[in-house]
Amino acid sequence: MRFLQRAAAAVMLLVSAAAIQVVQGGPAQAALPTAAVALGDSFVSGEGAGDYQPVVDASGTAQAFPGWSAANSNAYFCHRSANASVFTASLPGIQQRFNLACSGAQPADIANPASARPEGRAVASQLDQLRALAQTHDIDVVLVGLGSNNTQFTFGDVATLCANRFIADAWTGWWEFWAYLNGEVPQRPCTASDLATDTEVAAATTETTAALRQILDTLAQIDADGTHQVILQTYTNPLPPDIAPQYHEEDGRTDTRDKFRALGAERYAAGCPIHRASLAPGQVFSQNLGSLVKNAYATLAAERPAADLRVLDVQRAFDGARLCENPDSPAGALATPVRVQDGPSGTFITSLSGWDKIGIQRAANTCVTYFQTCQESWHPNAAGHTVLGQCLTGAFAAAPRAIVTCARNPDGTLTIS
Repeated sequence: MRFLQRAAAAVMLLVSAAAIQVVQGGPAQAALPTAAVALGDSFVSGEGAGDYQPVVDASGTAQAFPGWSAANSNAYFCHRSANASVFTASLPGIQQRFNLACSGAQPADIANPASARPEGRAVASQLDQLRALAQTHDIDVVLVGLGSNNTQFTFGDVATLCANRFIADAWTGWWEFWAYLNGEVPQRPCTASDLATDTEVAAATTETTAALRQILDTLAQIDADGTHQVILQTYTNPLPPDIAPQYHEEDGRTDTRDKFRALGAERYAAGCPIHRASLAPGQVFSQNLGSLVKNAYATLAAERPAADLRVLDVQRAFDGARLCENPDSPAGALATPVRVQDGPSGTFITSLSGWDKIGIQRAANTCVTYFQTCQESWHPNAAGHTVLGQCLTGAFAAAPRAIVTCARNPDGTLTIS
């Protein structure tokens, strides 16, 4: 009898334990695989690094290369590279990596489909893509690159402005009106205010901060274990403070003299068709982008003292290996040279020697009509992303809420501090 009583009691305990499991949601599920994710614009998507992967568009269709004459709004032209830094970094404990960034992305694209704005690509909002990923993965690392493209200015427009002015100055006399329909041919070097005024940078900071806040809010809702680090990356200038002496003049002509076509062709071949006087304003622009990211970080870190936010400052990551910093440019540079095509042919023009102004205008118009033919220009190349991946490795291993600086030394090694 006592045996039967003890057996009955044991059964009741098992039934009670099972009931508790049901109330609490059943047996524990297997842990989700950990993931690192890249969000933002071209400097983290891998623009310029080649080996671009198919991109799923807003309708759920994976878009492979659609041809050079396709609409630039095609999702493929987000240019998500298999060589992007999120894939090259050493991230112990991270099982899978995902690239949700898109070349040309703006802060609005974080919460809204990029197609909702002019010149956006046909992809879902980056947060919607992140939410879908969180269904199957535990997101532990988020690399964010935002700030270079805004309502106020975009990196592509800034780069095009300064390069076009140099080319116009090199090939065009004051009496020739081939570059603009209104008869004006701007040929002067860029100034800091041409690129972004202080007011524009302030507005862009506010816009970027708001988008970053949306990312943090979403992660708080969807992350499986609530533990993740968010790394805010700054930008690195593809051009040096000054170019190597051999690019200062050609055939006795500098870029302060009229009609310096040989010098223009030389600098284009080297990847840096730009006035020397535009380089200092370009450095100011790059520094402003760095300040933009750091100011956004300061605001959000104060708002969210428990959040594991980090800054990865890569402004000096390409020191000594920028375009035209050395005599053999673009060989050995960590950024892509400016390159255009003569029509959407897939063949890049590497030399403008012997070209006349009409031919150059035709090639320039190709870039305008088919932006994908030139959008890789002045972005980190595959070697550059290897360096950025090493920088990311350092930020990942740093203490929470650190500001990590990654600088290239003269011997090519990196100092990460």
